[in-house]
Amino acid sequence: MIKALLGRLHQGHRTIPFPEGAPALPDRFRGRPLADASRCPVGCRDCAEACPTEAIALGRAGDKASVRIDLGRCLFCTDCVEACPEGAIAYGGDHRLAVRRREDLVTEGIEGEAIALAGALDAKMRRLFGRSLRLRQVSAGGCNACEADVNVLQTIVFDLGRFGIQLVASPRHADGLLITGPVTANMRLALRKTYEAVPSPKIVIAVGACAISGGPYIGHEEVAGGAGGAGAVVPVDLYVPGCPPHPLTILDGLLRLLGRLEDAREEGR
Repeated sequence: MIKALLGRLHQGHRTIPFPEGAPALPDRFRGRPLADASRCPVGCRDCAEACPTEAIALGRAGDKASVRIDLGRCLFCTDCVEACPEGAIAYGGDHRLAVRRREDLVTEGIEGEAIALAGALDAKMRRLFGRSLRLRQVSAGGCNACEADVNVLQTIVFDLGRFGIQLVASPRHADGLLITGPVTANMRLALRKTYEAVPSPKIVIAVGACAISGGPYIGHEEVAGGAGGAGAVVPVDLYVPGCPPHPLTILDGLLRLLGRLEDAREEGR
């Protein structure tokens, strides 16, 4: 026991201060993809053709090229970056990606572009869940990458419990679902039954490209709704893109949903 206490004292404080101040992310972190359409050669489609999920759409805005990026489909795989001959696409360092509406994940990829980050639940739902939220995690055919990053949130570094958020074993003890994976055919009924077992009112959070759009399996007949994603089976209240999303991206989305991130503090970040 003494050795354990001495070891803990030697380790010091491990929990990160988030959301106070900007998080320290490694140089290799891939945040929101950015596109400089002014560098796109006329008629070039290399980046769009390289994208495995068709997350990039090219067009024209007058006499200039335009680039649209669907973060809900994006695998953050860098295939587009490597394929672009002019280096017009790069990954930024912004971890804030979660939104409330699926359409808000489609962006122009412009640096400084204001995307509609997730807003808080209505006043009634915040009173119910703002300080105590229990989620049942459902792996609907995932590869375990998103599941692993969700589990990481329960470690001492992120300490999800300090925000009053916990993962529970039964949907009957939950306030909502946190879904990962593309919702394969053999998981559709299970997901629906799990959703129905959660007492109302309830919320649903789709984490990762697979849960949002089907990810690399988008369009496959064995993926929910053809287009893929949890939204084809149950209503979704929060979309957290990534493959997998960084734990801070997930945590940021959860806190925004609960109204725990104040606008004034965000402006100073």
